[in-house]
Amino acid sequence: MVHVLSSRILLRPTDPERSRAFYGEQLGLAVHREFGTGPERGTVYFLGGGFLEVSGRSETPPDPAVRLWVQVADAAGAQEELRAKGVEIVRPPVKEPWGLIEMWIADPDGVPIVLVEIPADHPLRYRPGI
Repeated sequence: MVHVLSSRILLRPTDPERSRAFYGEQLGLAVHREFGTGPERGTVYFLGGGFLEVSGRSETPPDPAVRLWVQVADAAGAQEELRAKGVEIVRPPVKEPWGLIEMWIADPDGVPIVLVEIPADHPLRYRPGI
């Protein structure tokens, strides 16, 4: 088995400044590091157990198969906070049949982002006997 020490998602946005404003200011992700200069400079954000790197530029939006899954402590609270920052809520928090509470938003290039709250009694969090 490979022992993963870190993971990273790399996005090449069509408008790097707009994406940095979205991820840094609207979503409030903390900056891990920055590199390079100018509009295509790279910014790496903390993303829970991994990182999100926004760097370079692409002429086309990311592949529609790209999705981000971000765990939050409180989906309803995240909805209020993001709405106040001007983030469009694609779908408000809903408790799914599998027990997770999911809310959907999208980044400026349309990359779907699922914000997930894992209830305290969900099997992802609660493991009887352990």
